[in-house]
Amino acid sequence: MRLVYYPEAEQVVAAETGGSRVVVFDHTIRRRTHGVKDRTPHIPRQQPAMRTHGDYTEISGPQRVRDLTGDEAEALLRHRFAIVNLWRPIRGPLRDAPLAVCDARSVAPGDLVPQDRVHRDRTGEIYALTYNPAHRWFYVPAMRADEALLLKCYDSATDGRARFMPHSAFEDPTTPPDAPPRESIELRTLVFFEE
Repeated sequence: MRLVYYPEAEQVVAAETGGSRVVVFDHTIRRRTHGVKDRTPHIPRQQPAMRTHGDYTEISGPQRVRDLTGDEAEALLRHRFAIVNLWRPIRGPLRDAPLAVCDARSVAPGDLVPQDRVHRDRTGEIYALTYNPAHRWFYVPAMRADEALLLKCYDSATDGRARFMPHSAFEDPTTPPDAPPRESIELRTLVFFEE
C-alpha cells in the first residue's frame, strides 16, 4: 500500500489543493464491529469515530509538522501549510456509519474547544465542537469505493479561508439493517505551499 497508494494519494491531494509538496505521513483503516469498543486489545483496527471533532488545533497543526519533518520544520513553517485527509470507503456503497462534515463557514471560533489527545508516544491536541444550531452538515449517501473526500483538517493561513473541518461518523436512520459494516481508510497528508 505504501509503495502504490501513498504516491497516488499525494498526486491527488497536490492536484486538488495546489500544494507544491505533499507527504502522506500515516493512515488508519476503520472497520466497524458492532458491540465492540474502539481499540479493544484483541481487535487490531479502529472503529469509526462517532464523536464530532477536528483533528488539529492552532497548536497541534504546527507541532505535527515539527514532529514529522525534523530539521526542515522551521523553514517549512514560514510558509503556508495544511493537513489534509484523503478519506474513502474500502467497500461501497457505504451505508453504515457514513462520514459527515461540518461546513467550516458555519462554525464560530468559540464553537471549537481544544482537548488533549493522548497517544502511547505523545500527547496531541484536537478540537471538540460545541453545539450550535447554525452548523451545516453534509455527507455523501451510499458513497462508493471509487469516490473520496478531502478533509482540510488544518490550514495555517489566517486570511479568511476555512482552517478546520469538524467531522464525525454518524448513525444514519435510513441505513438498511442488513447493510455491511463500514470499512474505510483515511490517509493523512502534510501539504506545503509556496505562498
